Formats: sequence, structure tokens, C-alpha cells
Amino acid sequence: MLGACAGNLVEWYDFFVYAYASIYFAGAFFPKGDQTSQLLATAGVFAVGFFMRPIGGWLFGWIADTRGRKIAMVISVMMMSAGSLLIAILPTYQAIGIAAPILLVMARMFQGLSVGAEYGTGATYISEIATKGRRGFYGSFQYFTIVAGQFLALSTVTALQHLLTLDELRAWGWRIPFIIGALSAVVVFYLRRTMTETGSEKAMHRKEAGSLKGLLAHKRAVLLVLAFTAGGSLYFYTFTTYMQKFLVVSAGMKPETVSIVMTVSLVSFMLMQPVFGLLSDRLGVKIHMLLFTGLAALFVVPILTLIRSVTDPVAATGLVIAGLAIAAFYTPVSGLVKADLYPASVRALGVGFPYAIANAMFGGTAEYVALFLRSNGAESWFYVYVAVLAAFAFVASVAMPELTRHGYLDGSGTIKGNTGFRRDPARRAKALPAEVDTGSA
Repeated sequence: MLGACAGNLVEWYDFFVYAYASIYFAGAFFPKGDQTSQLLATAGVFAVGFFMRPIGGWLFGWIADTRGRKIAMVISVMMMSAGSLLIAILPTYQAIGIAAPILLVMARMFQGLSVGAEYGTGATYISEIATKGRRGFYGSFQYFTIVAGQFLALSTVTALQHLLTLDELRAWGWRIPFIIGALSAVVVFYLRRTMTETGSEKAMHRKEAGSLKGLLAHKRAVLLVLAFTAGGSLYFYTFTTYMQKFLVVSAGMKPETVSIVMTVSLVSFMLMQPVFGLLSDRLGVKIHMLLFTGLAALFVVPILTLIRSVTDPVAATGLVIAGLAIAAFYTPVSGLVKADLYPASVRALGVGFPYAIANAMFGGTAEYVALFLRSNGAESWFYVYVAVLAAFAFVASVAMPELTRHGYLDGSGTIKGNTGFRRDPARRAKALPAEVDTGSA
């Protein structure tokens, strides 16, 4: 658990520190034009990393399902370390010309592949190593460390802002967070080398193991993962990544005030994870998914409308935390619900690949859609957009079978033949396969 979660933290630190430090190194790699055009160029490179994630989800899902979860997680953290180290030592545009931004793009491609690998393999590994009845609690530490990684990235850059001058940050100080990330990833590499392998030899040697053909045999599970990720990722990025800009441009708050609001909100959200994870072990994953999707569909529009009109920072903090509390029904079980939908032979691929596609399409574009609608005088339509996606995820949650009975981790593995609604026991018995590939060794 330490190796899995420490790697998750470092991976997300490395991935997001780019966004927080880009204001200082934009001119070093894109010297032409004004600051806005430079920042747009670095944002484009950030997006490249985001859209490399589906490839990482596919590639490392195949590795994890055919060679083992452990080797996939070791390779992914080393790729992240290599990407961070490359950015840290890159010569500037002035030194090597056009090769500088090209190498920057390559480094972000490495990091995008790595993050695409981390979610699927990490969720699979944690779900398999966790004990029955405690899977929600253990699974909660995946998002705990995702938020912690974002928070540490922001804290590192903030600390450097107080320790160095603006000229020092632009000249060389921006390289320090990437060096820290690269060195931290090396430490995690040694932690992961000692992890226990959870994939079974039998599952890894199946004909369909890690293949897209094998994955498509579980179409229903793929559609459920796409629906859950579309609604969950869009909602999550709305209240985390985009919220900082939303409070400035729409609510009219000062950036310094917004930083305090978001710091308090993110720390609160991080601490909610194990609490809601324990709750999910009592209530069940399906109840949690119904609560998240139903509450999100009903309350996201009024919450965002109130935040837009709020002027008091304390009230804004309370509203953001309320929105994140709804997300806390989803985040601890996010990886678990996806892992439980697949047999071990295609589990890492099934979790990581559809997730990465929906995450890039809906989570990765949340900020752009919101700002586009705002620029066209239709900002409130973004709230409706989030609510509609949450409603689709609610329908998927209703249709999802009860995983404790029908899932692959602890149940009978009858996901494909169960509608999620009550069925006749005799018909359910006929649906049981002769051999269920439920999971780990």
C-alpha cells in the first residue's frame, strides 16, 4: 500500500507542478510574443500530456494484465522521473533553439503516458491487495494521494515564491520542483521493487489477457466505466482545477484570497477520503455511486450559482467544501467500482483505458468548455452540462449490479448477465459461469 500510494502522490505532484511553475519558464521555451501567448503555448504542452493518457492506459493495462501489476507500476514511476528530470535540465530556446520546445513536448508525453498508466494499474493493485470488507477504505487513499500530490505541487511553488526573487525563479528557480519530483520518483522506484505481485499467473496467461478483444467481451463494464468517469471526472475537475479560476473570473475574488479558499477546501477534501471510504464499506459501492450521481445532478447548478454570487470568503469556502463533499461519495470508490467490473485477465486494461478516454474527453476539457461558454455569455449552461453528465452517471449507477454479489473481486462474476435490477433467483443461478476469473493469486 505504501509503494502504491507513494507512487501515486509523486506521479500527480510531477504532473501538476508543470501547471503551477509554467508561468516562470514559459518565456524560456517560447520567447516569441507576449506573456499570454507564451502561457497558451505551455498550456498546449500541458494538454499534450493529458491526451497521452489513453495511450498510457492501454499500453500499461496490457503490461499489467500480461506481465504483472508490479512491473507496470515500476516502469510508470520511472517514466515520470525521466520526464521530470528532462524538464529540469532542459536548455532554453536561447541555447538550442526550436529543439527546446520539442524536447519539452517529449518530456510531457512521457509524463502523460505515466499518469495514464498510474490510475488503472494503481486502482487494480489496491483493489486486489485490500482485504474483503475494507476495500473502500484502502481505495480511498488513491484519491487522497492524488489531491495530496496537487497540494504538494502548489505548496512547493508557493514556498519558492517566498524564498526566491522573481528574476531567480525565471532564471533557474523553476527547475527546483522538477528536480524534487525526479528524485522522489527514484525513492518510490525502490519502494515498488519490494511490492507483492497481485496478478495470478493463470489470469496473465489467458488468451484474452490484456487484449482489446478480451476487453470488448465486457462491453457492459466498459460502458459503465465510461459513464462513471464522464460524470465523475467532469464534476471533480470543476470543483478542483477549474474552481480556482471560477472564483477569480466569475465571483470576482482576489487571487490571494482564492488561494486560501482552495487550500482549505482541498485539505478538507483530502481528509474526507478515508472517512467516506470507511462509510462505503458499510453502505456498499452502489449506494455511494447513487448518492454521488444523484446529489451531483440535483445540487451542482445551485451550488455553482451561489458561488458565482458570493462575496464572503468563508461562505465561498463552505460552498466549495459542500461541492467536494458530494464528490467524496465517488472518489474513494472510483477505482474499486471499476476494478470490480472486470475479471483479472483484463482488469488493469479495463480500468485504465476507458477511464483515460472519458477523463481526457470530459475532465480534461472541463476548463475549456466552461471558459468558452462564459466568453459567449452562457456561463450557466456549463452548470447544466455538469448536471446532465451526472444524471447520465446516475442512470448507469441504477443499472449497475450490486458488486458485493455480482462483482469479480468478492462476488460471483455475473456482471454481464445481470441488469442491476432484481432478478429471479433461478434465472440468476443459470447465469453463473462454469468458471469465474475473480482475481489475484
